[in-house]
Amino acid sequence: MEPAAEPTLTLRRELGKWDLTAIGVNQTIGSAIFILPSQVAAQIGNWSPFAFVAIGLASLLVALCFAEVGSRFERTGGPYLYTRAAFGRFVGFEVGWMQWVTRVTSQAGVANGIVLALGFYWPAFTTGAGRAITLTAITLAMGWINLRGIRLSAFAIDFFTIAKLLPLTLFILVGLWFVDVSRLSPLGAVSLTQISTAALLLIFAFGGYDVIGVPAGEAADPRKHLPFAFVGTILTVTAIMTMAQIVTLGTLPNLLSSKTPLADASMLFVGAAGALIISAGSVASMTGNNLGGVLTGSRMLFALAENGELPRFFAKIHPRYRTPSNAVIFTTLVALGLALSGSFVILAVASAVARLITYTGACAATLRLRSRRFEGSVSPATFVIPLGPAVPVLAIAVSLLILAGATSAQLLGGAAGLAAGAALFFVNGRLRGSR
Repeated sequence: MEPAAEPTLTLRRELGKWDLTAIGVNQTIGSAIFILPSQVAAQIGNWSPFAFVAIGLASLLVALCFAEVGSRFERTGGPYLYTRAAFGRFVGFEVGWMQWVTRVTSQAGVANGIVLALGFYWPAFTTGAGRAITLTAITLAMGWINLRGIRLSAFAIDFFTIAKLLPLTLFILVGLWFVDVSRLSPLGAVSLTQISTAALLLIFAFGGYDVIGVPAGEAADPRKHLPFAFVGTILTVTAIMTMAQIVTLGTLPNLLSSKTPLADASMLFVGAAGALIISAGSVASMTGNNLGGVLTGSRMLFALAENGELPRFFAKIHPRYRTPSNAVIFTTLVALGLALSGSFVILAVASAVARLITYTGACAATLRLRSRRFEGSVSPATFVIPLGPAVPVLAIAVSLLILAGATSAQLLGGAAGLAAGAALFFVNGRLRGSR
């Protein structure tokens, strides 16, 4: 008798709808919420809570597109799969490549943010060997958790999501009792430049939810649960950010000059303990964001390799933990190198263009995959946005606002990232063709 063939290893499907929602909230609420209230208020003053709601609704338009197109797919890859199915391998690869670059540079940047936050209490963490050891410990710990299984990663992300939402919720509930309502009345006119600056700040602050669909290959029922997670993420984030803005605006007299508005406001109405809780919340927020960066970044690398766009080395699945082990290790080590060297700052300028092509690509894919020509090649959507093409078209317009606000450095960085991705795509194609 011939020996039985070894079973093909697959990723474990253990993520539920709340895990996916936690991933979205965790990746969207990072460090920005702890400093953003003063920056937005500096532009549009007491109109700022309305701006949070408006950008939340605009982000919901984009998230609805991700919800519809994501409900067609069950495999790992998210926006990469959506754009690949709609526009071909090259466009899909560029989206996936830029998402990986953004995740790994963001991870390196957030790790440095954690070190700076800890350094407020322990300055030795911010320089020399102390900085290097702390960055290494944080980054390797995040990689280890992701390597040991999706269930452990999901548990850790759920924990850090609660750990960041709890102090924010307490800040809002306690702070509302101390709000001076007279400070909330919209006063004075604001210029178009001020409005656009505030809008662009908020569009970037609301970013991150696009990765919810990336680990779909490890979700129990992604076609059903992804729409819930996308919409739930935006509604949660909009509510938290808007209420936090109202509390800081209504309690902090020197809001415009504050660099840490939530901590400063907590100091006023709770005291030093309140400021410490907010500071701990910011560290938890960044740590969870970092952990999610490893998860989604490594899965994007895995998806590219699984579909033959990168060497099969990155598609290896650990026989015990059933995680994309090589992709996790490689992403972790690259992030660590960027964090220690500080070179992530150079690469991070590509994030504006990366976000533009991801959002626009997914929204355009939503429209294109509705065509009958794709029947049979992609699964039917389990969630369909009402009003025909209106929402995707509006969502594309929202996405293009990112381009309007991008600096020349961001555009050049994005173009360089796309060029590097194109070169990698064609080199891998040549190597694959020669085998």
